[in-house]
Amino acid sequence: MRMWYSPAKDFKSGEGPCMRVEKLYRYPVKGLSAEALEEVEVTAGEVFPDDRRFALAQGDAPFDEAAPRFLPKQNFACWMANAKVALIRSAFDSRSGRLALQAPGMQPMAAEATAPEGKAAIAAWLTAYLGEEARGAPRFVEAPGHSFADQKRKCVSLINLASIRALEEATGLRLDPRRFRANVYFSGLPAWAEFDWVGKEVLLGGLRLEIFKRTVRCPATQVNPDTAERDADVPRLLREHFGHADLGVHGAVIEGGKVALGDALEVLA
Repeated sequence: MRMWYSPAKDFKSGEGPCMRVEKLYRYPVKGLSAEALEEVEVTAGEVFPDDRRFALAQGDAPFDEAAPRFLPKQNFACWMANAKVALIRSAFDSRSGRLALQAPGMQPMAAEATAPEGKAAIAAWLTAYLGEEARGAPRFVEAPGHSFADQKRKCVSLINLASIRALEEATGLRLDPRRFRANVYFSGLPAWAEFDWVGKEVLLGGLRLEIFKRTVRCPATQVNPDTAERDADVPRLLREHFGHADLGVHGAVIEGGKVALGDALEVLA
């Protein structure tokens, strides 16, 4: 089931007797708004279905839909380079393939994101919204089996809500968890303890993950998801207060299955 994402006040960050899933998200279009999920089924070796399935490739981006490969995020419309895209509200219907878009100063639109004419219409709308930040003739792109994620390895991103709370307490700031654009937000673990998971396996509901790296934070996390203002230099604050710029971990799905809100997480020996 797909729903609009919840505001920050809906996040829970209390620690309980066990770790549990508090929020699940997918991001059908790279750089555009999150879509909250109640449950999701994930195949081994894959990302959440439709996660980062589409992207707006800048006109000078060397992305070839016939031979897709990983490219740095600067090649696409993204928060790091184009903070204003945080104000775009998008909704993708997986069954019909239609993508709906709305943003300040723009006429709302909807088009079939999987059809050539729909892709052209979406690209034109997004290009008009980007204005001077658009380079050349941007294209709205997808490629079967390809995810426009920030990692070369297909994976799921996880955030420990206690780590966000620790950063808030150290800085005196209120940081909306949506800044971090993770797939899974969970509670019940002390701050930063998730870094000890690297190199281990974790059960996430019915999934088994191999945690293979910490998540290094980039300037995208400076952007407030409600205002599109760069109002907190998260990478700098992490380095100043904790000696690193990391928040969250990445895990590859090595055994597929389902995960739902409220499901437990367990680190395997």
